[in-house]
Amino acid sequence: MNVTVFAAREQDRPQAAALAKRLDAELTVNEAEALQAPLALRIGEEGLSLVGDGMVLRADFVSMLPRLRPGKLQGEILVRAAKLKGAPSPKAFDATAGFGEDSLLLAAAGFDVTLYENDPVIAALLQDALERAKTHPELASIVKRMHFHEGDSIGALKRMAEADSADEMPDIVYLDPMFPARSKSAAVKKKFQLLHHLERPCSNQEEILEAALSVHPRKVIVKRPIKGPHLADRKPSYSLAGKAVRYDCIVPPPQTD
Repeated sequence: MNVTVFAAREQDRPQAAALAKRLDAELTVNEAEALQAPLALRIGEEGLSLVGDGMVLRADFVSMLPRLRPGKLQGEILVRAAKLKGAPSPKAFDATAGFGEDSLLLAAAGFDVTLYENDPVIAALLQDALERAKTHPELASIVKRMHFHEGDSIGALKRMAEADSADEMPDIVYLDPMFPARSKSAAVKKKFQLLHHLERPCSNQEEILEAALSVHPRKVIVKRPIKGPHLADRKPSYSLAGKAVRYDCIVPPPQTD
């Protein structure tokens, strides 16, 4: 999908030019021209936004702050699913980072999180959110524990497995592969339709699950629609469910020497 990069403010145009070059995208200073494009990345005072289909999407961790409050965070289903015993400095690997919201929850819960996002446009939006969060007094200490990489997480997991370094292995691998929106909310459906221009629902389920298991984590957590099938038809050890999604937890058997 072709993306047009647009910056209305003079001071944002060098950044827009650099982003357009990195994405091999069209660059314009004409807002009307940008809005006519199927998808546009707009740089402005509020940060980097994805514009298309009459919607504006922006990765923004500030909106997550109410969920990070004491008494709220530990009630998050993902945080409950990720809980480990005897892991004072736990490490997580988010193989499908998206806008990074789930990784933020894990980082707030004390995990050191490595994030991978393969789509370059979504990666740019996530990187922008992380940079803005570094200057926010309530988010700065959390995002220090988030280490972002643009690229293929399957390849990264395979390289990690081949290196077989205990110090690098994550305690948890988190998978949130794109799945079709099932919400009754028209706004949510539109949001997913806009993202689907960039990333299609996961088609390599077996490969990504096997890559996750290859690093011998204590747990693989898979986010699924509440009534959706198991990823790669792999039955989890147990699941935790909310109103819209569930978290399938796969606990591999302990390694033997």
